[in-house]
Order: sequence, then C-alpha cells, then structure tokens
Amino acid sequence: MLRQAGWEPADKSQVLTEITIYGQGGEKQDGRVVEGSGIDGAVLTTSDGDNIPTGRADYVLLSRDGRPLAVVEAKKAAIQPYTAKQQVLPYAKGLDAPFIFLTNGEIIYFWDYTNDDARIVNSFYSRRDLERLVYMRKERKPLATIPIPDYYLRQGEQRIVRPYQQETMKALDQAVELGKRRFLIELPTGTGKTDIICLYLKRLLEAGYSERILFLVDREQLAKQALESLQDILNQYGSYWLKAGMARQEKQITVCLLQTMISHYHEYTSGYFDVVIADECHRSIYGAWQTALTHFDALHIGLTATPAAYIERNTFKFYQCKDNEPDFTYSIIKAFEEGYLLPYKFASGITVLLAEGADVDDEHYDPFEFERKWTNEDTNRKMMAEFDRLAWENFKELATGQKIGPGKSIVFAMTKRHAARLAQYLNELHPDLKGKYAEVITSDVSNADDLIRKFKSKSEDYPQVAVSVGMLDTGFDCREVLHLVMCRRICSPILYQQMRGRGTRTAPHIDKKKYVIYDFFENHKRFNDSDTDVFTGISGGPVTAGPAASPKPPRDLIELGLEDEWLHAVQYIEVGPEGERIDKDDYVTNWERSIKAQAKDDAIIQKVRDSKSLTEKEEETLAERLNNPEYYFNEDNLRRAYKRPGGTLIDFIRAALGRLKLKSREQEMTENFQAWLVSRNLNPEQAQYLALIKNRGIVRGRIDIDDLFQPPLSILNAAGLGIELFGENGLRQIIDDLNDSVFA
Repeated sequence: MLRQAGWEPADKSQVLTEITIYGQGGEKQDGRVVEGSGIDGAVLTTSDGDNIPTGRADYVLLSRDGRPLAVVEAKKAAIQPYTAKQQVLPYAKGLDAPFIFLTNGEIIYFWDYTNDDARIVNSFYSRRDLERLVYMRKERKPLATIPIPDYYLRQGEQRIVRPYQQETMKALDQAVELGKRRFLIELPTGTGKTDIICLYLKRLLEAGYSERILFLVDREQLAKQALESLQDILNQYGSYWLKAGMARQEKQITVCLLQTMISHYHEYTSGYFDVVIADECHRSIYGAWQTALTHFDALHIGLTATPAAYIERNTFKFYQCKDNEPDFTYSIIKAFEEGYLLPYKFASGITVLLAEGADVDDEHYDPFEFERKWTNEDTNRKMMAEFDRLAWENFKELATGQKIGPGKSIVFAMTKRHAARLAQYLNELHPDLKGKYAEVITSDVSNADDLIRKFKSKSEDYPQVAVSVGMLDTGFDCREVLHLVMCRRICSPILYQQMRGRGTRTAPHIDKKKYVIYDFFENHKRFNDSDTDVFTGISGGPVTAGPAASPKPPRDLIELGLEDEWLHAVQYIEVGPEGERIDKDDYVTNWERSIKAQAKDDAIIQKVRDSKSLTEKEEETLAERLNNPEYYFNEDNLRRAYKRPGGTLIDFIRAALGRLKLKSREQEMTENFQAWLVSRNLNPEQAQYLALIKNRGIVRGRIDIDDLFQPPLSILNAAGLGIELFGENGLRQIIDDLNDSVFA
C-alpha cells in the first residue's frame, strides 16, 4: 500500500521500518532523525524524551531532507485501527511528525492530529503530498485577510461581483474556518456558478488552503465552459483539461470529466488534490461516479442548480449538510425578483400529447418505445408548425433587439431519430434557408462542436434552432435563447429544472425580457410549475388520445440513476442521425473486429495499444475517424454497448485489443464500497461492521435484513451488532443506502 503511493520501504532515506522509539537517551540534531543502536534494532530519538513512552513504530515516513513526516501504525485485519490513536500519538509528537496513518490492511485512517480527527482515506499520501501540506500550513493566512473583490474581468469585460456571489464566498469562508471539509452550494442556472467558484478558488490559493485543484464535470460542454472561466479568471495559475488517453500534467488546476476520472483516479494518491469541485454534484455521488469523487481526501465543493426539495438525501449526506440544507442557497424566485434571471412563460392552447397508458411508471420509462407509440408524422409536424408560428409572431416581444427571427431556440427530442425528424420538418417550413434553419446536435453528429459554436455565436445567424437529445439538456450556456420546446416526456424533476433553466440567462445586447416554453407533454403540470402570462396557440386546447392522466406529484428521482438503468436494461443502442437501432452484442462484436483490423496499420491505434499517450490532435482525429457513418463508433454508444457509464474511448480500444480487462462487477462494487465508506461520517466501529458485511452484498448484488440472520453473518451476531451500532431503523436505512449506492 505504501508502494502504491510512491514510497519504497526498503529505502532508508524514505521509510524507516520496525523501529524502536526511546523516550530518552538519544540525540536529536536540527530536527532530523538520528539513528543509533538500541536493544530492539533501530532507534529514533524524540524531541521530548522525558515524556514519550518507549515503543515500536511500524513505519516512519521521511521528507527529502530526512525530517519525519508521518508515523504509520499497522494493525492486524481484525483490529480496528482507529483504536491505536493514543498509542501512536506520543511517538508522532515526540518526533515532530505532523501526520499519522492508521491501517489494518483494509481501512486506512489519515490523522492531521493538530487540526482534525482521524478520517478514512482511500490510499496513503505520497512524500510530495505530505511535504505540500507542511508547506501550506506554514504559509496559510486567515481567509478574512483576503478581500472579496468588487469587480473581476471576464471575457474582456469588467463584471460586478453581485451581492449573492459575495454572500456565497462569505458562507464558504465561515465553513472552511470552522473546519468543515465538504460544502454544498445551490445556485440557479444562469447565476454564474462557475464564475463564483473560480473567484473562490482564487481565495483558497491565495490563503494557502490549496495548491492543486480538480474540477469535475459530467458533460463536455461543462468542461469547456469551466476551462474557459478558469483560464480567464485564474490566468496566473496553470490549468488544463485531462482527456482520455492524455498523460496528466503537473499543473495546478485539472479539469476532467467524471467519466474520464473513473479510469484515471487510481493513478493519483488520495492527497494529490487539495480541493475538488463537482459541478452538478447531485449526479456525481453514486456508484462508480462516487468512487472517483471520494478517492481524493480534499475540500469538496458541490455545485448544483437543483432546488433542495429535489436533491436526493445521499447528496446532503455526502456533503455533510445539516437538516438537508445546502451550505448556501440562492433561490430562483429571489433571482427573478432581483433581476439576475429572466422569467419564463408557457405557451398555451398548443397541441398536447397525452394518452391513456402513456403515464407509465417513471422507473420503466423507455423513450424509444414512448416515441413509437405516442408520436407520428402528423403530430410531429403539427408541434413544429405551432412552435414556429408562435415564435415568429412573438420574438420581438421577448427581445426587442433580436434582429433575426425567431431567436435562438432549443428543441428537446426523445431520441436521435425523433430529433432528425423534427429538424427536417422545421427546415421544410423555411426552404429558402436550404437546411440551415434547424440543426440536429447529438453525439453521433461529427461536427457537433462546430454546430454548437455557430449556434452560440453572436456573429452567425444560423442555425436558429438546435434540436438535441441529451447534449443541450444540462450545462449548456447560450444567453440568447428565447424559446425552449419540450417534445418529450420528462421523468425527473431535477432534469426538468435544468432543461427549463436553459433560457433564464440575461442578454442585455438584445434587450431580452423573458423566454417561452412550449411544453407539448405538459411536463410542467406534473411538476406543479405554472405561469399565467402565456401566448396562445390555435389548437383550442389539449388534444388527447384518451383521457388525460392526473398529474403525479414529483418523485425523488435522479437523472443519472435512470440513465444507468437504461444502460443495463435496453438491449439495443440507437446510432446515427436517423437513430438506427443495433443490438448491443452485435455492436461490440463489430467494434472489436474493426479495432483489431485497424491496429495492423493505424499508427494512432498502435500508440493506444502500446499504452502511449496521445496528443489532443491525435485524440480528436481518432474520435472523428471512428465515428463514421458505417458503425458510429463513439464514446457514448460504446458506453451503452459495454454497459460501462464511466468508460472512455481509449479504454474500449484497449479492451478490444486485449490490453485492458474491464473491471469485474466484484471489483467495481469493492471500489464503490470503499468510496461510499469514505463519503459517510461513520464512527470506527460502524465502519468495521460494514466492512464485515459488505462481502455478502458483493456476492449477491444486494444485502437484505434477512441475510443478517443466516450463516455466515448470523454466526457473527451481525443483526444484534448492527442494531446496537445503528438502531433498528438506522440499520435498515444504511442497508438501503448500500444497496442504492454500492450494489445497484
């Protein structure tokens, strides 16, 4: 375990092993460790020989100049290492070693004993990690001494730090100074979450709380926007985007997709980063995603635009929030009242697609089947015609400075095939624009990034309408959006909130006053979202294919959970702009056959095979070449085919060539458990108990209360011990949590 963190136990300049510490009779010179003779082997003298008891330290980790950095106490597997705190503390104090590690081979505790209690970590720290902590501690300043700026430069313009942005930073300051290590910030879409966090990271860097920062996102658009903000606001600090297949760079700020970090986190020690930012964090605390997030023992700051009422309780637990309340909240209502966000209006009287039987169980909603049953060419054409007419009639009322009609619009489709049809129908309404009016933007479109750039550009008029499945739902920033068109059923209240938020941003250059939502499936009624200031269509009211179902109250669902379920449940994938369906097994077979054939002559694939890093240009070239119209091999489709939501293109290439064995289900669950354990605020006895019963869940894929009453767990009195540690209701809750977060 020490070797995995870069320590070499056999090198006496790094690690001293099996040493006896004497309380008196030794020498200490300039704070460095001096070895001498002793009855039990190596001897370490202490700084306070009269008060330190004699004992044996398993390991002492040394700095490059020979000073003790940490004492390691290793216990047998059956012993809870936390209980050794008082045994090893005098040795660390006497040696002036600022840190302690406690381990039994399965659980590792890291103890910065002058500042905090011992906490579970995933790995030992490296020498460089510990030296950095010592240095930062010496240089640290109170956050109160770092002034909060009134202005900052962004995209070449001076921006005011708004009152709620100042309040956010003050709330974080207070929590950090009180010793809290995890923070949850709720700010509505469009209020500048990324800018705020960049300004706050600058404070942490200047105050000596951080030297290395990880910025995690789960969408490429979010990564691009984060990197742009970081390089703009924190231009004096090096930053880069770590992509799949790239060698890591020793820069201060790393931007990375969660999906990529799942494949890379084991290359880092737990102490490598000092701060971890998780954007849209409610999607990041489950399963393999949580494993990557919690690997790092850092200050964790979670950002979300989702109101607290819709945030899953596990998110609050992870960020150690009291009473299920974020550390700071700025409500969307207040943002509307104070003019920082623009209000939305619902178009009324438009065709509504409701049908008896269409209101299926959210957890079993299949968008492909739903599209087949409840839409057809006539209804699709009618939806697009109604939206287009209303948008052209009213866009000047929405933004008086908008020159080209109808203003930027996003259409949310059900599937890629559905998106292609909707874009086609819109372009047919404007033949003079020769197909430029509406564009499909999905993962299978090879020039998606260029289309997004054109759509967001202030200097290019077309496309006016972007039709998408997933890519523009969350994390997409275009201030000029005036129309949102919901041509799909939305199961998750969280996803609904984020889709609705695509239009809230202000755009003074076009005098934007509000935006319109065309909700053809009445999602807003399901989530009790209403507006009385509406535009009126021509259909005369809802058109139903049967009695309209009563709106159901919001359910506590998460978008990621449904997405992961579909990865495993659906046996086909949809590829290409037309949404052709291909059996997953056939897709994988074709992929592996194709990669093996190309590896004979393709220099870039040969580099991947030989575990060599790719340049950014090589990665882009490879991704574009593989995403060809014959098979549409791309990361999104491969994740679905392999049922690996965290897989990267490089992973799948290496797997096809037999150079990477994708993790077994058992390995994944073991890592998920360790990450889950780190994320929970458990006492040592509780952690040891859960480590004991986890194997049952790994074998069966879940744990039931009945398992505690059957061998082998019954032999260990697992039920009685669990009730003693958690209480009866608490034990049931913790097992439900394990099943949802670890074994699902």
